[in-house]
Amino acid sequence: MKLFLKPGSCSLASHIVLEEIGRPYDTETVDLAKKLTASGADFWAINPKGYVPALLLADGDLLTEGPAILQYLADLAPELHLAPANGSKARYQLQSWLTFIGTEVHKNFSPFFNPAATPEMKDLARANLQRRLGYVNDQLAGRDFLMGDTFSVADAYLFTVVGWAKFVQLDLSAWPHLIAFQGRVAARPATQRALKAEGLI
Repeated sequence: MKLFLKPGSCSLASHIVLEEIGRPYDTETVDLAKKLTASGADFWAINPKGYVPALLLADGDLLTEGPAILQYLADLAPELHLAPANGSKARYQLQSWLTFIGTEVHKNFSPFFNPAATPEMKDLARANLQRRLGYVNDQLAGRDFLMGDTFSVADAYLFTVVGWAKFVQLDLSAWPHLIAFQGRVAARPATQRALKAEGLI
């Protein structure tokens, strides 16, 4: 497997989970502005969507979209319980979290990294993030992770996007459960290895 990534971007979640499952893999960074990989390949030709993460499988197929990649990786190592069993109610709860993180948290960070975003767009996104992260903070009260006591792929995704708060001057101090969660995920050996590999620590 090969993960195409940009350090610190949403592909970090997939990188963390690859480290969690311990299967052999390679990575290649992508210059998203130029759409070139580190080896000089045209990224458009690899992934016509033009963004990361993208996971090249051993059979040559390409899997895109973070939540799909995360679940695929989790299912490679079911013994680790990074995702509940397919068809279970808990699996749908995991998918609910992945969808919420992707559409309500991840996307509301996007204007802060978009040079064309107006101040009004950023103000709206900040207000949305405050509501969404307040909800997540409440859900984390009395539990270590989003699904309870067990780390899941949704936690890797949430950790990744909430980590962007420091780059957009979003103060997390109002959400102590979320801060504690970030610390727990950051301390995991797999997270540390992925962060180090991407030059983030």
